[in-house]
Amino acid sequence: MIFGMSLSTFVTVHVVISLIGIVAGIVVMFGMLGSNRMPGLTAIFLPFTILTSATGFVIPPLLSEKLLPSHLFGILSLGLLAIACFALYGKKLSGAWRWIYVVTALISLYLNVFVLVIQSFLKVPALHALAPSVPPAEPPFAIAQGIVLVFFVVVIIGAVRRYRPMPVFG
Repeated sequence: MIFGMSLSTFVTVHVVISLIGIVAGIVVMFGMLGSNRMPGLTAIFLPFTILTSATGFVIPPLLSEKLLPSHLFGILSLGLLAIACFALYGKKLSGAWRWIYVVTALISLYLNVFVLVIQSFLKVPALHALAPSVPPAEPPFAIAQGIVLVFFVVVIIGAVRRYRPMPVFG
């Protein structure tokens, strides 16, 4: 039992939280390319992405049992998200905090999409057949992750160059 839920229920809740964060994050990411602040979706993307990383730590094996790559991703993501939230809400994207926000928020999104691709290859039968090792290491998996990485590098560079939202006063 985790927080009064069976492990299966908790993992389902974790996956739903993750997917909400990823979908909101992708919309926010494309908004950045058009200099659109999207405060409502950002207020979904950031907390749900934080929740994704935080809830991942209580899915066995726990961090205290063995440090796994997923734990390292969670730690890195939470650090990046703390910086992104500070840049957005604390520094209001002033000066260099604009590009710091873009980079930290979108790298956090990338890390979640990276994990989504891994989990897809582990859980979706058609993908698992293409890369049956655990963790996946076959060429189809590497190609998928390579495409995701190149996509995010291109979008992050574009967002850093284009994201110039109107200032928020107050």
